[in-house]
Amino acid sequence: MRFARTIALVGVGLLWLAFGPLVLLLAAGSLYFRRVRTWLRPTRRAVAGWVLAVLAVAGLAVVVPDGWVPIPPGAGVLASPAYVGRPVSGFDGVPGGPLGESPQVRTRSYGLDGCRRIELDSHDRLVSLCGTDDAPVLRLIDRGNLHQLASKELPTSKDAACSGAFYVDRDRAVVATHDQRLLVVTTADADDDPDLTTRDTVALDIPADDCVLGLAQDARGRSWFVTDGGRVGVVDGDRSQVLDLAEEVSHPLAVVGEAAYVVTAESAYKIGPGPRVVWRTDQENSATPAALPGDLVATTDDAASRLDVVVRSGTDGAEVCRAAVFDENEGAAERLVADGVGVVVQNVHGYGGTRSTTLGRTTAGGVARVVARDGECEVAWTADVDAPSGAPAVAAEPGLVYAYTKRHSWLGVNAWYLTALDLETGRAVYSVRTGLGVLRDNHHGEVAIGPEATAYVPVLGGVVRVHDRD
Repeated sequence: MRFARTIALVGVGLLWLAFGPLVLLLAAGSLYFRRVRTWLRPTRRAVAGWVLAVLAVAGLAVVVPDGWVPIPPGAGVLASPAYVGRPVSGFDGVPGGPLGESPQVRTRSYGLDGCRRIELDSHDRLVSLCGTDDAPVLRLIDRGNLHQLASKELPTSKDAACSGAFYVDRDRAVVATHDQRLLVVTTADADDDPDLTTRDTVALDIPADDCVLGLAQDARGRSWFVTDGGRVGVVDGDRSQVLDLAEEVSHPLAVVGEAAYVVTAESAYKIGPGPRVVWRTDQENSATPAALPGDLVATTDDAASRLDVVVRSGTDGAEVCRAAVFDENEGAAERLVADGVGVVVQNVHGYGGTRSTTLGRTTAGGVARVVARDGECEVAWTADVDAPSGAPAVAAEPGLVYAYTKRHSWLGVNAWYLTALDLETGRAVYSVRTGLGVLRDNHHGEVAIGPEATAYVPVLGGVVRVHDRD
């Protein structure tokens, strides 16, 4: 039969798309038989054709601008559910995220860009700091079609150990660069059209081998930063002042009022204007802190066999209460997310990169809520879902926690989902599949909530948008 080998290979490809990597394993096993190997041995013409096809696809990826094509599809579309659960009912307000009503998923490819966080400017355009130490880039993205509106390449570094930090204030993005500067970049021109132009530059008084990993604005409009070398600084106008804590830092800071909360590998700090140390406590931290009402701050302590959420007084650092979450020796977090009366903590234990979740594997898993009331901490619930890395988002209206999750698969299918949990009970309301394959791994990316019932997730291959049916 003419083209029999081509038809067979195309058939294997279609089965792979439908049922996942197991198909390729079975196909590879068939090569054990000599007759199969002989039959499949390609001619030079066939090899040349496949090489040209691969080069054409690779060339297309280079020519097409970032953000104009979807993230390439993965395998296992028929081996994993597209939607689980049911939409939120009985809610008549303006939702802070998708309600699960026939949710639509849109993706746009930005290469292996490594974006971790998304913020919105005053025109609801998405702003994200992406790339690697060798090629950092600030991106401005349309929130609807996810096309790139503008981009700005930033200084590179061979010595930096972190990927930089930024925050958005109305129509400006404040960005820490690898050459020890703080850039103020406008996100709109005089006509409010999308644009990224550097307006101001401030030199930071930190060594060349240090880098900023956390940046936030205080109530007076000053920029606070923390470096992985343990330096905490505040930028007021064109002046930078720095305090050296002489302790290793691996998480961003939290700013409340005119002070900053910083966690190191061995301590928790409150830093006041100056900057100066207001208080310090001994504590092995594993997550970015979160501020709570009543002048409280929530941190984590992983000195014991279980991960503890610790609530302290913002005034003097005294411990108010603590609660253990997740199983023994299987708890870790990247960032605590405040929810009004407590915090939501996502278990990222076991995630060591994309290899931790390939071929259908999952990590320790779990999302928990700890509520602080009347001087006591209580674990309100723990949801048995696997959200390997990053941090969830909380929408007070309609009372949902949005986590980026993954299902375990014995077929080796890597299926990723946006999962909505009930804030009061932890019950999984719905999960919508955002895609398949390693390119849908959020790889430390945090869920962000946007207008018009939307949620955004920066993933390894680009950006994912989930919104209710129009």
